[in-house]
Amino acid sequence: MKRRGISLLLAAAAMASVFGSVGYAEEIQKAAEGEITVYTALEDEQVTEYLAVFNEEYPDITVNVVRESTGIITARLLAEKDNPQADVVWGTAASSMMVLDDQDGLKGYAPEGVDRILPEFKSDKEVPTWVGIDAWETAFVVNTVEAEKLGLPEITSYEDLLDPAFAGHIVMSNPNSSGTGFLTVSAILQIMGEEEGWAYLEALHNNIAQYTHSGSKPAKMAASGECAVGISFGYAGLSQKEDGAPVEVIFPEEGSGWDLEANALINKEEINPAAYTFLDWAISDSAMELYKQNYPIITTNDVGTYEGYEGNPLDQLIENDFSWAAASREEILNDWMAKFDAKSEPAE
Repeated sequence: MKRRGISLLLAAAAMASVFGSVGYAEEIQKAAEGEITVYTALEDEQVTEYLAVFNEEYPDITVNVVRESTGIITARLLAEKDNPQADVVWGTAASSMMVLDDQDGLKGYAPEGVDRILPEFKSDKEVPTWVGIDAWETAFVVNTVEAEKLGLPEITSYEDLLDPAFAGHIVMSNPNSSGTGFLTVSAILQIMGEEEGWAYLEALHNNIAQYTHSGSKPAKMAASGECAVGISFGYAGLSQKEDGAPVEVIFPEEGSGWDLEANALINKEEINPAAYTFLDWAISDSAMELYKQNYPIITTNDVGTYEGYEGNPLDQLIENDFSWAAASREEILNDWMAKFDAKSEPAE
């Protein structure tokens, strides 16, 4: 059954307005010039668009971006933990941030305006170690032309994907390299229970043509007709549809797995003053307006009106146990690799 605990976010917003802003007292040296290195899992086109606005406001801060998929960024940050190269993580899965936080890879920082971010969308520490900016969720992207040509049945649920008619026609992302892949696998294990969830994934594997390393690639492959169904995320499919691709975006009736794109300050001996400035901007009103163009769910609970959603998109999200997902991450990924990696696309 779909769990609807996410609706409690609205109550949390009301409580926040009653109790007012939270104050964080710390002497921090910020800068409006300098050079920082930012690791991100945001889409390439989003990074370009967002940084153009940042550079208008802070023309004297040079941002060196390292952009990879969530799993690769996470692995890189963990490998560099004792000799960190990044100053900031931007728009990378909160579940990954929690893994880094557990290993003391993040430094607490409360960006300006953090009090308006809902409690469920930031770390629960007194000085937050990560702050969410938007959420993204599991969706099925169906090429209607290919589906009709192949005579595929209608999809409304995860269970529908097990129909033998879909054999060789489904693409999804590898959870070891893709945040979208991980949130989808994690959701299935939470919705169905671990034993039944793994059995479902084994049955689904029979219909999978390939596991990609990018969470958006299955949507793009469905849009181009390379596959009939891409298990991806909402924005990826909706943007393809908006660009004219013959696709429909289906949100599973059991509820969608989801994660937050979150920002964090890397724990280093010397913190770059421009890093604080970037993190302030990254949850500012101007930044939130940019995120809202791509994601209907932003962390101030200002839900946008993105075509393709029926009603409030918060209602589509399962009650996500981030603590369990973070604690179980390594075991889940190892088990998945042992069972399913044979169909993964070659590493670049």
